[in-house]
Amino acid sequence: MRRFLPHLGLSYGQKLFLLATVPLLLAVAAISVLVANQSRQLADREIRALEEQLIEAKKAELKNYISIARTAFVNIYGRAAPDDEEAKLAVTQILSSMLYGQDGYFFVFDYDGNNLVSPRQTYLIGKNWRGLHDLNGVAITDPLIEIAREGGGYHSFDWTKPSTRETARMVTYVVGLQDWKWAVGTGIFIDDVLETVATARADVEERVQRTSFYILVITVAALTLVFLSGFVITVRERRLADAKLKALTQRVFDAQEEERGRVARELHDGISQLLVGVRYALDSARRRLKTGDARGLDSLDKGIDHLSGAIQEVRRISRDLRPGVLDDLGLGPALKALTDDFGERTGIETEFNTVVFRNRLDQESKIALYRIAQEALTNIERHAKATRVTIDVRGHKKGATMRIADNGQGLPQDTQDSRRSTGGLGLRNMQERVEQLDGTLRIFSSRSGTVIVAEVPLSHILKPESDGSDKSRKASA
Repeated sequence: MRRFLPHLGLSYGQKLFLLATVPLLLAVAAISVLVANQSRQLADREIRALEEQLIEAKKAELKNYISIARTAFVNIYGRAAPDDEEAKLAVTQILSSMLYGQDGYFFVFDYDGNNLVSPRQTYLIGKNWRGLHDLNGVAITDPLIEIAREGGGYHSFDWTKPSTRETARMVTYVVGLQDWKWAVGTGIFIDDVLETVATARADVEERVQRTSFYILVITVAALTLVFLSGFVITVRERRLADAKLKALTQRVFDAQEEERGRVARELHDGISQLLVGVRYALDSARRRLKTGDARGLDSLDKGIDHLSGAIQEVRRISRDLRPGVLDDLGLGPALKALTDDFGERTGIETEFNTVVFRNRLDQESKIALYRIAQEALTNIERHAKATRVTIDVRGHKKGATMRIADNGQGLPQDTQDSRRSTGGLGLRNMQERVEQLDGTLRIFSSRSGTVIVAEVPLSHILKPESDGSDKSRKASA
């Protein structure tokens, strides 16, 4: 093996291995990212659901606290007048004494913003706290009063915990005593919920990183194993592979030579024989004409007629495949040549009218309209039994329109609408070509003839170009 190594460098097999490993590594990376994202998304949904459940439980707990408090002072409040100061004092004393947990208490603001009850933060009592905001700019007092005016509800903001003097997120529930214009509420800190959620997110991120690490280790181990196996196989099979490659190269060369020989035989036995036959006929006609044999002229005319017919057929096939006049001169001359040839070939009277597009019809539209006209003339020739055909093409402010009319026997009733027809492949081809241009195809047919109207939208009309560049000539209609 050591004897082969200096000559290996980077062998074909190793290059192939590297080319194969790059997509594999990309696929593994994509899978890792996808797995990580999916895991995070799933965990986020679960964590959000958990957070919502915990917060909803806290909110339900707050409602219960408010219910308990109202039960404690409902009799006093119910019998008191709006200006009964003794009753108000009694209620404030009851609420001040109702403490729960380390940080739970009830607070009261009047609708003017004055704090009346705050047992754990007594420095708030007796002061007006309208316009109070937390550290994040969230309004506190004003929303609480507004919620109380509307009957009751929840509000969340950052607040200082009485037990630790640290700021934490707090959810409050407040109700309104409308006779006294009081906002009575209580709050509960949800820092434990947020901490639980943060811990869950950290656990998810740790699991995602651990999974990614495992994927990476497995990938590296697999690639190492594959590389070592491929390296050994490459060294062992190098000479055999080179021999097979040489044999394959020779077979390719042999196949090329065989194909060249076949083409040469086709030219010699086919085209060459035809040309030799034409030359023989012309030589025979010349000899007969020199000797005064009248048959020589007939042979010459017959040969010329056949040769002219072959030339015309080749031209027709070439024009049907891709008319050169469409690219060189535009849609108008191409349709003119098409209708003239159609009239000469079929004997049907044809008329072609157009308005110059001034180099404004794009290439796709020209090809589509030309093919539609081709298909329509083919259908007229085969089925319409018409004696007259008119083609009209013109541009206007909404785009371009081509109208093809004949005086034939019309279409069968079930094929008049190309969009509904299950037969009529030609009509469906026309419809598909127009739809590719976002245009419309309408067919009107009766016993007195058929009219096909193809419309191309304004988006396929190019801006006029003032110069005579090749680009302008190619875009001509």
